[in-house]
Amino acid sequence: MDALFHDILKLAAILAWLLLINWQLALVTFVVLPPMYWVAHLFRTSNRASFREVRGRIAALNAYLQEAVTGIRVIQLFVQERRAAKAFRARSEALMEGHLRTVFNYAYFFPAVDFLGTCAKALLLWYGGARILEGALTLGEFMQFFILLDYFFEPIRDVSEKYNLLQSAMASSERIFRVLDTKADLVPPADPEALPSPARGEVEFDRVEFAYNPGEPVLRGVSFRVRPGEKVAIVGATGAGKTTVISLLTRLYDVGGGAVRVDGVDVRRADPAALRRRVAVVLQDVFLFAGDVEGNITLGDPAVTRERVEAAARAVHADGFIRALPDGYATAVQERGATLSVGQKQLLSFARAMARDPAILVLDEATSSVDSSTEALVQDAVERLMEGRTAIVVAHRLSTIRSCDRILVFHHGEIREEGSHRELLERGGLYARLYQLQFAAQERAAHPAP
Repeated sequence: MDALFHDILKLAAILAWLLLINWQLALVTFVVLPPMYWVAHLFRTSNRASFREVRGRIAALNAYLQEAVTGIRVIQLFVQERRAAKAFRARSEALMEGHLRTVFNYAYFFPAVDFLGTCAKALLLWYGGARILEGALTLGEFMQFFILLDYFFEPIRDVSEKYNLLQSAMASSERIFRVLDTKADLVPPADPEALPSPARGEVEFDRVEFAYNPGEPVLRGVSFRVRPGEKVAIVGATGAGKTTVISLLTRLYDVGGGAVRVDGVDVRRADPAALRRRVAVVLQDVFLFAGDVEGNITLGDPAVTRERVEAAARAVHADGFIRALPDGYATAVQERGATLSVGQKQLLSFARAMARDPAILVLDEATSSVDSSTEALVQDAVERLMEGRTAIVVAHRLSTIRSCDRILVFHHGEIREEGSHRELLERGGLYARLYQLQFAAQERAAHPAP
């Protein structure tokens, strides 16, 4: 930026000097400035578009590369290396073509500037030579003007080069500011209502309506209440709206109608950070960060001490496998926990949630990815940790929810059945059919007829 300012200042000083020496010669040579401005405008328009295209293609290439590296095992298992390499090559070639267009723009712009500078000198020789022959101009004045003209076009060339860099920076900044200027869909309230303390752990859905896409409702007038300390399970077929309930409870989305309340406070009126500290969610797809085991449990929260980390790990039966790792709780975790088994990652996610001692515990398909032996450990930990704590369990595997106080059966975004495990089986409705589908074959295999 300092160099650009210096070039502009130098250009202005030389321009004033040329006018002072001989304003008639200056006006003649300045005839090339309008064409030069037109060339610069054409270059700016063309190169800005080219740089925008390049930035978009860089983003596409990086996105594909990240996806391919993350899914390298799937690519190898399904023998898709050639297809992946071909797709990467196609994106690389598209990026190269975009860069070539910027080089082409650069290639015509600078010769055009030099050509116009040469034209200015030619005009000066023509007009100045005639003035010398007429005796209206001395040779000394002319040579002084001619030499200064070289100095005049030198900063123009420098500014032109920096102008090219500026176009690249502007194209990049447009993408950055497009993200920064994106308005948040969920805005924290200006004057949030405080959640009551101590936390009770009460959850209420009051005639909740919600749709991800207009005209395609996911929840239709859903109403239920979870009392403090109660364990409630939510079951239903895929797409019934189970996970959406959890997203609305933690205010990842806002309801389209009705209200969701935690301890009597509408989640839209509460501070999102305070709300999410009160609700701990264990997801089916566990995300682990690069770092160590302890850091993936604390997530940098200074309130979660080492003692709480170890206590939470013991409670969910994760302490044993953690201490068996090379460096225990300080063992490095690779990206997305690549060196840990699915069951181990799931246990870490339980420890992460339990270390915060939440008032409300949410398990979203949390045991669907673990094997039978690990599930037994997790189920034992869940049973003990849910005591005295409100719990909402979303599950496909009905074996994990038999002990829940109530079960809500969702179907097409509505609560179709409600009751305990035994009551719903005796009713012979949707839940009973789901149970039969899951356990009939297993029970026949486990207890064959004599």
